[in-house]
Amino acid sequence: MSNGPVVILTALNLEYQAVRQRLADPQVHRHERGTRFEVGTVRGTSCRVALGLTSKGNSSAAVIAERAIQEFSPVAVLFVGVAGALWDTTRLGDVVMASHVYAYHGGTSEDDGLKARPRAWEAPHGISQLASHLARLNDWADPAPDHEDTPQVRFGAIAAGEIVQNSRISAEAKWIRQHYNDALAIEMEAAGVAQAGHLNGAPVAIIRGISDRADGTKNSADDRNWQPRAAANAAAFATRLAVELMGEQEETAMHRDDSVRSAERLDRHVSNTAHNSTVGIMAGLVTGSSVHLDAAPKASGPTDLLAKLNGFREQLKQHRAEGTLDEDTYREALTDLDSALRSAGGNTPESSKRTVMTLRRLRGLVAECPALVAALTPLVAAAGDLA
Repeated sequence: MSNGPVVILTALNLEYQAVRQRLADPQVHRHERGTRFEVGTVRGTSCRVALGLTSKGNSSAAVIAERAIQEFSPVAVLFVGVAGALWDTTRLGDVVMASHVYAYHGGTSEDDGLKARPRAWEAPHGISQLASHLARLNDWADPAPDHEDTPQVRFGAIAAGEIVQNSRISAEAKWIRQHYNDALAIEMEAAGVAQAGHLNGAPVAIIRGISDRADGTKNSADDRNWQPRAAANAAAFATRLAVELMGEQEETAMHRDDSVRSAERLDRHVSNTAHNSTVGIMAGLVTGSSVHLDAAPKASGPTDLLAKLNGFREQLKQHRAEGTLDEDTYREALTDLDSALRSAGGNTPESSKRTVMTLRRLRGLVAECPALVAALTPLVAAAGDLA
């Protein structure tokens, strides 16, 4: 299990800046071969991100992606930026996350034409599931300007090649739409990053904001207007995904460590009492005839969970008064807590899932206060039991 950051890579400086603006205190990290990364945390969280620039093209992206994987042993690699839409059903400003990536330039030239021989890489199941959940929550986007629809996340194939595609009528454009008619977007780096992740055993997600329609309008005034907005939307979704990926990683590590410690204590106790032919159990909680190893009391239902969440508010106030929480963190924590209370009162599986996600985010926010993290962990588990 990786203890590294989430790596986010971009091809263009515009895309890089869109991600960097969401990081707190980015510090330069130099690879021994000269590649520069910046490592910081997503603002308001403890999620560490290593940000790098690949420049254009699959080959360059593959090299830098492999270098980042070897350097950081990341939880995941997210490639983030803009792309062209292949079909009018995808709106400008929407975000496309690749369900799979086509390297569409693979083929064979024969007397009767060019035959497609693509390579393809599927997105990791766990990341796809989490991304779909975040898309359903639909609370990741920055506030939209007046009279604009909130951007949506779409999941589908992305085609990655070696040329800038800017036509609907060229022979290449017609060939791509004929052979890859399920692809939602087209770009020039995803295949390289996907290949690097595949060879190094690192999960990869491709996240693209739609800035043009690959139809001859690229580099127009309208395209220049949409590029920064599309890059910002992709960065917003990618950093939210990074935070949740890191939260799941930390929760898995906590459960694993708790299980190991419980097993070690039980093993020691059994060893110490074996000579009396008596087996002892180090129980954290006994309820009737049920024994729970090293367990904190859990909320028994929505009402109990609401009461415990309100009790956590008092703990936040106490830590603020003691100076272990600064004012900004305290206010953000109260906002997340209020959101968790609202969703916890919904009494539906979907609202319970939202509660879990919010509490995970809150736990990352107060990560520097071990007492608060310890108090939140059983509440996250309790909310999960109600889902």
